[in-house]
Amino acid sequence: MKQYDVVIAGGAMTGASLALALDTLSQGHLRIAVVEAVSPEQTGHPGYDARSIAMSLGSVRLMEQLGLWSSLAGEATAISRIHVSDRGHLGLARMSASEYGLGALGYVIELAQAGAVFHEQLLQRAAIDLFCPSRIDSLHRDQAMVSLQLSTGESLQASLLVAADGGVSGCCAQLGIGHQSLDFEQVAVIANVSTALSHQGEAFERFTPDGPVALLPMSQGRSSLVWCISPEQQQEVMAWNDETFLAKLQAIFGWRMGKMEKTGQRFIYPLSLRQAERRVSHRFAVIGNAAQTLHPIAGQGFNLGLRDVVTLAEEVVAGYQAGEDPGSMAILSRFRQRREPDQAATVAMTTGLVKLFANEYWPLVAGRNAGLMAMSMMDTIKAPLMKRAMGQVDR
Repeated sequence: MKQYDVVIAGGAMTGASLALALDTLSQGHLRIAVVEAVSPEQTGHPGYDARSIAMSLGSVRLMEQLGLWSSLAGEATAISRIHVSDRGHLGLARMSASEYGLGALGYVIELAQAGAVFHEQLLQRAAIDLFCPSRIDSLHRDQAMVSLQLSTGESLQASLLVAADGGVSGCCAQLGIGHQSLDFEQVAVIANVSTALSHQGEAFERFTPDGPVALLPMSQGRSSLVWCISPEQQQEVMAWNDETFLAKLQAIFGWRMGKMEKTGQRFIYPLSLRQAERRVSHRFAVIGNAAQTLHPIAGQGFNLGLRDVVTLAEEVVAGYQAGEDPGSMAILSRFRQRREPDQAATVAMTTGLVKLFANEYWPLVAGRNAGLMAMSMMDTIKAPLMKRAMGQVDR
């Protein structure tokens, strides 16, 4: 029976970030285990697939504080400008890093590349044991400990178990922690595309009646596409050949980056809001997508999850250094209380944007376009939204 202070279920971006944050802040004094079911190099890893994430400036600052950004910076593409529009209407807003005296508003990172970096970091830390490929087959909690049985036959014990195992969390299911769910009645088509004109670091978000279309700048002149459509369109869109797909995308997006020239493989993801009914329980915490899975409309999912990660790491390490049990309810309660306002505000913002921009009721159309135009002219309207979009929020 191997003994640990913290066992983390899930070794993709969120789980790996937590392990590295705990190790860094504790200066290697905490014993940490990461249990991950799929090796990052394996095709189809759900946490390191074809998607890219927009990492906010606030998230980059957190990564820098933990000494983790330098290993990711070489794989990142800076977002220098953001262009937001409403198809068929006059509403338009532009934001640029130069307005705020910044080098970038955020960065785009390919999950597959980040997976390799984080996996290597985990292997290099002496106080972290990585069990991969492996999964938690069963778990049992008593007053003093969490006992885990892995699929590989190994047995672990820990003061604290953290679920970072994705939107459909096996740990939450085993402990009877349910989820509240809201179906957005949209699916996201994900692909990498190349255009005739360079993106020059500009990110685009265009709202349509079926859902938003986003293009994020990537390396080698490519852009990461997130195209939200209705579930009824899914079969038709995925059946198109590349030429038809690019032509249809061109018609929706327009010609801001010239001709859509090439597309990579397409993937499809259903979109819903899922929230764990409890974020903490006896010797148990839930973070990242296991705690809340958001619509990608404002690119907030990983950024919100990273704020979960750093806050939990801070509370666990501070408590440990003060002589507290790493899995004590006192530590977990402080974590929950710090995170609830940010979690609620971010969920409300993303859900509200989905409802506002996927509605063709004319007063709402007029209101949102007036809002977009006002954002371009009035910093008092733009500033609060930009602050949250850049991840500059209280934890």
